[in-house]
Amino acid sequence: MRNKKLVNYAKYGYIFSIPFIVTFLIFTLYPVVYTFVIGFTDLKGAGNTEWHWLPSVGKNLFANFKDVLTSKTFGKAFTNTWIIWGLNFVPQLGFALLFTAWFTDRRSKVKGTGLFKILFYMPNIITAATMAILFAKLFGYPIGAVNQLFNGTSAETAYDFLSYEWPIKLIVAFVQFFQWYGHTMVNLIAGVIGISPEIFEAAEIDGANRVQTFFRITIPCIRQIMLFVLVTSLIGGLNMFDIPQLLVGPKKANGAALTTNMYIRNQAFDGSYLYNRAAAASVILFLIIVVLSSILFFIMRDKDEAKLKKLRKAEIRAAKKGF
Repeated sequence: MRNKKLVNYAKYGYIFSIPFIVTFLIFTLYPVVYTFVIGFTDLKGAGNTEWHWLPSVGKNLFANFKDVLTSKTFGKAFTNTWIIWGLNFVPQLGFALLFTAWFTDRRSKVKGTGLFKILFYMPNIITAATMAILFAKLFGYPIGAVNQLFNGTSAETAYDFLSYEWPIKLIVAFVQFFQWYGHTMVNLIAGVIGISPEIFEAAEIDGANRVQTFFRITIPCIRQIMLFVLVTSLIGGLNMFDIPQLLVGPKKANGAALTTNMYIRNQAFDGSYLYNRAAAASVILFLIIVVLSSILFFIMRDKDEAKLKKLRKAEIRAAKKGF
């Protein structure tokens, strides 16, 4: 028989990945590394490209990080970020779980689930700028849809929602919730669909009701999807910028909607041009996200799988000692 020459297709995969690798190195990795670097320098001033390491100018290497951490404005921005994220994520996850249980329940047989899924997911494809403009008009003062609904057209009885701290926080949180709960729901539904139907059939035969099935079977089986939702929401929440910036801005109601990313932008571009301090704040935010994400991964890890890995490692070590 004639020997056929085997073709190695792996090289084509490497070739096709070159554009992504080059783009990633130039537009992602380099800016990240450069941000880490200038966090330890004195780089500031519009158009300035010269910088020096802080110890060379008589300062502590971590002086920028100390300035950021002791800044009351950064503390306020970080606190606002957590409050707004919490106000939006808790109901977001709650509604997503509720709709997931409703749409995936085999006993309910809800009609038109496809249409409902599309309608609930639609806010996620609307741009942040559009959402900000929409809600700015809805809560406008003195003439806005909400004011006209409750107070008519009288300017004397109108309420300026976007000039007080907690109304601003609640509105921004609601916009974030409205835009992302459909996305969370779709992810959870995808996880539930991947569960074997035999598990639900066995639970039904054993007499488990819908609530028991959802909390004792569905939730544990989508642990990894829940972890994905939590981590991505945490990252997105701590990086919150577009909605509060476009809807309210950093100065309304004594910075009621000022977030960490808005603080970083203000330090870097809005008059101050303190690139070193903005970089230090970015590094701090990055480290916080890494630590919190790691904690979530540890808490929500599959403990049974972790035990199996330990047993396998122990068996391998025992086998090696035997030789």
